[in-house]
Amino acid sequence: MIDPAAIFAYDFGSPTQGYAARDAILYALGLGLGADPLGAQDLRFLDERALAVLPSFAVTLCSPGMWIRDAALGVDFGKLVHSAHWAEFPEPLPPAAAVRGSARVVSLADRGEGRGAVLVLEREIADAADARVYCLMRQTLLLRGDGGFRGDPAARDARFEPGRPADAVLDLPTSPRAALIYRLSGDWNPLHLDPAIAAAAGFPRPIMQGLASYGMAGIGVSRALNRDPAAVSELACRFSGAILPGDPVSFHAWREGERAARFEAFVGERKVLESGSISWRAQ
Repeated sequence: MIDPAAIFAYDFGSPTQGYAARDAILYALGLGLGADPLGAQDLRFLDERALAVLPSFAVTLCSPGMWIRDAALGVDFGKLVHSAHWAEFPEPLPPAAAVRGSARVVSLADRGEGRGAVLVLEREIADAADARVYCLMRQTLLLRGDGGFRGDPAARDARFEPGRPADAVLDLPTSPRAALIYRLSGDWNPLHLDPAIAAAAGFPRPIMQGLASYGMAGIGVSRALNRDPAAVSELACRFSGAILPGDPVSFHAWREGERAARFEAFVGERKVLESGSISWRAQ
């Protein structure tokens, strides 16, 4: 049985992590950059001599790991889904740094018996030396097996409804090895590696990580609208479908002013990201 008090009281500590250019490059490779080894727009995120760092790399740093599997919390981990992610990037990440993370559960809503619960985890990534904040994020988890604990009801989320054709569309390929490369950035869930575990979860083979598609969105939507992926200052979306490594992903973008847009993503006719929003800092 889920224990809300234990969840809110969970001690995440203050983990620190050092990273180098190699780690930022490995993250970029996990998102598919470098498929064209002569492409200048990709190489700037892969060349350690003058490295541009993707802002979304920050979401992999100081991860609390599989904390939700702690038996004391009572969560049915097998039915957990990462349903949405939002992050703001106040400062560009340098090519190398030591960072400190913090995390806390900010809400736990009850959708009712048989309908699950919604947990929101808030995290901050800051420079370990001078406390500059590189990333603020909210990770939304749908605990499908844990509703009916008589908690506060879940609020109904507003969904983005485009109402007009997309202003721009861009297709990005994914490598059959994409999930295997991305997991080296810290997501060790065997669902993205082990064919037997993927089959037990109802998938024909291991699937892409949700945060990999999130990072791809920062690249795909930026390029669709002729913006710089390194200038992304805010990125959010809901995960609405699985992506298999090797699937081409089509990003549809709608401009909202000079430095913001909404987006969705599709594999064929199937929507895999929805209610997306992105903004860019002035350059």
